[in-house]
Amino acid sequence: MKSRRAGWLAVATLSVGVATAVAQETVNLDVVHRIRDEALQNSKVMDHLFYLTDVHGPRLTNSPGYFKAANWVVTQMQSWGIDARLDPWGPFGRGWEYTHFSADLIEPSPASLIGVPLAWTPGTNGAVTGDAIVAIIANDADIERYRGKLRDKIVFLGTGRELTMRTAPAGTRYSDQQLSDIASAPAGGRGANVAPGARAAAAGAGPGPAGAPAAGQAGQQFTARLNRFFADEHVLAVARIGGGQSEGGTIFVQGGGSRDPKEPVAPPTFALTPEHYNRVLRLLDRGIPVKLAVDIRARFVDDRTDSANVVAEIRGRTKADEVVMVGAHFDSWHGGTGATDNAAGSAVMIEVMRILKALNLPMDRTVRMGLWGGEEQGYFGSQAYVTQHFGDRRDMKLKPEHAKFSAYFNIDNGTGRIRGVYLQGNDRMRPIFEEWFRPFADLGAGTISIRNTGGTDHTTFDAVGLPGFQFIQDPIEYDSRTHHSNMDVYDRVQAADLRQMAAIVASFVYNAATRPDLLPRKPLPAAPQPAAGRGGSN
Repeated sequence: MKSRRAGWLAVATLSVGVATAVAQETVNLDVVHRIRDEALQNSKVMDHLFYLTDVHGPRLTNSPGYFKAANWVVTQMQSWGIDARLDPWGPFGRGWEYTHFSADLIEPSPASLIGVPLAWTPGTNGAVTGDAIVAIIANDADIERYRGKLRDKIVFLGTGRELTMRTAPAGTRYSDQQLSDIASAPAGGRGANVAPGARAAAAGAGPGPAGAPAAGQAGQQFTARLNRFFADEHVLAVARIGGGQSEGGTIFVQGGGSRDPKEPVAPPTFALTPEHYNRVLRLLDRGIPVKLAVDIRARFVDDRTDSANVVAEIRGRTKADEVVMVGAHFDSWHGGTGATDNAAGSAVMIEVMRILKALNLPMDRTVRMGLWGGEEQGYFGSQAYVTQHFGDRRDMKLKPEHAKFSAYFNIDNGTGRIRGVYLQGNDRMRPIFEEWFRPFADLGAGTISIRNTGGTDHTTFDAVGLPGFQFIQDPIEYDSRTHHSNMDVYDRVQAADLRQMAAIVASFVYNAATRPDLLPRKPLPAAPQPAAGRGGSN
């Protein structure tokens, strides 16, 4: 009974505090109207997206496309009178790009196969023709079973996958009930993680449900041994089945080799759509020989091992040493042009900066944008920036800039419009966000969740005790069609959603840059945080 009474008192105290915070939080509706009008009626966000995708995409970290796109952003920002630069970090490792891929079934009957090379694997040095063979290799004993059997073969690494008819729609928006569920406090208490969705399953292009090497450091070491074995065997190329929900010509694909030039080079490796992969396996299973022709033109880029973020800022007027940040990861995978992951978020943040500059809004604090590299490999770009400017999560030694930081707002969940925000356990932000969202209720936004969400760059800020937030976005086709796939292209982006996002983020940034105080924080983490890992990748 005592604990229940204490809970009532805590709720009552919190209610008083919330009421006070709401009463104190003010929103300049005249400015919000101007931001909305510029974002919705004079939008340039799809122009930004066009240059990031159709012109300069994809943007694999340290690839030529990445730096072409980054330099375009810097030039564009400077043309608007915004200070912008490339901000180096590293080391990252070698770059990589491919310029051509073809795979064709020659025998028993000709057919063009749908596929994508895996990043950081070499080309074939011209077209190669060879017999297909299936190899199930998950450990060292398997390597020995195939020794001497793979020379001049095109190896299909792993089993196929049975496909079933899809009955669920590929694209969805959150229902009211789903938003209500997201808004409810989790059973695990304040800030418990959002349950993982299908994204983790859709992330890679592994060799299939069987014959897949283990994950983690042990898996990396085994992969190095496997690559040495393939080199000793003189295999022509390796085919894998597309990862995750690959089917119907859509292939989810990531990397297949190492960025470290000291590591053994993988063989030329590509992923196929499951329908085409399965066809080859059925033929071989019936004892019918299969001959293929493969031509991959890919190269490693070794002229720089460091990478760079894109950083731009609009200087504040009266509190210029205090900072509000917006950001998104700039790098992508290479199967498509990185449109929903994450040119969409990057284009929105570029548009936010354009809006604030075009309206010449007086802001007390400096507004800074960071477009991060190396997110897909482990949040490398944002973590390097946070470590340099604010503090190192490994020892929690904080820099002077830490005390002058207000908040970081991130976009990295595809093309879906903003429906709300994750508090990351920072419940002192709830009444503030409620007031900030109020002018956008007609645009479908306003859900506030105490939960943590991971998988993107706001976590590097949160790890050192800074307010870092990722917005809740409609799923659209992110997990089912575009996330790390060859269909992550301009045409899958919803223009109206990007305009809505730009309006909301620009308004939030203005509010944070002009309110009397810095935004409230959670207590600092009690212990040093482990280095960021990839886990589920956005």
